Amino acid sequence: METPLDHKRVLVTGACGTVGRELVRQLLEGSRVEEIIALDNNESELFFLEQEFCARDRVRFFLADIRDRDKLNRKMKGIYAVFHTAAFKHVILCERSPFEAVQTNILGVQNVILAAAENSVEKVIFTSSDKAVNPTNVMGTSKLMGERLITAANEDFRGNGPIFASTRFGNVLGSRGSVMPIFREQIRRGGPVTLTHPEMTRFIMTVEQSAQLVIDSASLARGGEVFITKMPSIRIEDLADVMIEALAPSYGHSPESIQVEIIGTKPGEKMYEELMSAEETRRAWEIGRYFVVLPAFTSRYREATYTYSTILSRTITNPYHSGSETPLSKSELLTFLKSNNLIYQDMSHRDHPAERYWPNGGCIEPLHMVRM
Repeated sequence: METPLDHKRVLVTGACGTVGRELVRQLLEGSRVEEIIALDNNESELFFLEQEFCARDRVRFFLADIRDRDKLNRKMKGIYAVFHTAAFKHVILCERSPFEAVQTNILGVQNVILAAAENSVEKVIFTSSDKAVNPTNVMGTSKLMGERLITAANEDFRGNGPIFASTRFGNVLGSRGSVMPIFREQIRRGGPVTLTHPEMTRFIMTVEQSAQLVIDSASLARGGEVFITKMPSIRIEDLADVMIEALAPSYGHSPESIQVEIIGTKPGEKMYEELMSAEETRRAWEIGRYFVVLPAFTSRYREATYTYSTILSRTITNPYHSGSETPLSKSELLTFLKSNNLIYQDMSHRDHPAERYWPNGGCIEPLHMVRM
């Protein structure tokens, strides 16, 4: 089946990240792209990634930092579409070093915009986060500014400049540094499993879904939109319970022996996540598997017609909020994890830390125990 990316050259920033790596894989397997330019500033991970794809002659890997506009400008020559996934994502580290987040998550986005414009790139897709909606931390605020830069770029450029759009993710289950690998390693060691708060809720998606959203957005984008995948919400406590029940016997433990400890929320962390604010619902549509938030202002210099092949509704009344959505039951969550090959993923992989660091004095002490 022909795709808009067939016979085109595309560029992926942050190729060593969970989403960037999956993007490279899907682009190689699901389309006939002419060439993929994959960039990252992590030398070791880039080396291993190149070894993984060494048999593929359509992808080339380069050390590059999105803070280096000149390097981006050189690498974007002849590129049709840019998928920008490089970012700082860890809330605590961004809280501690906010200007580092500014330089990568804000100024880095502007560097991508300028390099794409200078090279007449056709499409630029920015990967944002649910934390950008009503942000309470540096990371979310920097992602919101990234979205605003993308929308403003689409409004300002004249003539045949790039079409810019954003995607907004929920939590990508199983990504390195996320809660699932931490829970898995804690269960392997016999516990305890550390839980921030029993009422915390989150939206969830698979890495395959996140990469598909990015690729689909390149076809759907008309200019300045934010695309959001429809996804289920869960209680984090349910995720811990389901993983304990499923994994403890595989590691030689009884589920009843695994303790769960409440450790409290991190600075800037929400009890729930939002993928669409109340203000955004006024200009949001439902289109097939996605919601699309239309830009608050459109280009002064070129006309964009916001038409999509499937429009289910032009009226959205409820903000997309994990605390107000009905969460998956434990049985539904287990089915989701099993059907997406997440529950037993990387059972032999033991280099992920089990400890959780809170910035109030090192590795945390439990506030209280909820399961013995």
